[in-house]
Amino acid sequence: MKKILFFALLLAGINAFADDAKNEWHNTVLSDATIEKIQQAKYQYKKCVSDEMQKPVYQEQDTRRATDGIMNQCEPVLAKMREVYIAEKVPAIVADRHLKQMRIQTTRSALQGMMFSEAARKAAQ
Repeated sequence: MKKILFFALLLAGINAFADDAKNEWHNTVLSDATIEKIQQAKYQYKKCVSDEMQKPVYQEQDTRRATDGIMNQCEPVLAKMREVYIAEKVPAIVADRHLKQMRIQTTRSALQGMMFSEAARKAAQ
């Protein structure tokens, strides 16, 4: 009885992972021109965040609230990178995962920069 139950669970487990093949993607598929477009979009996103951080309106706010506002202002720039991925037929799950990773890293960096500048302003007073 235990062998039959184990065999049934094994078959069910194999069927559960059968969907992963369509989400699998290899990075060698992208052409050099596409990689260049993605790098340009990434540069534009980071430039947008940097430019927004320089605005004086964010210097007067709480650092977390200011960082949230900065990231919301630059979200349309990040959406352009998703369009590049989708045009190259990269699975949406892979594209979204990369964009989420980039958004998190940039948010952390922006928050750290905002906290540093706030500490420097307070120290100068």
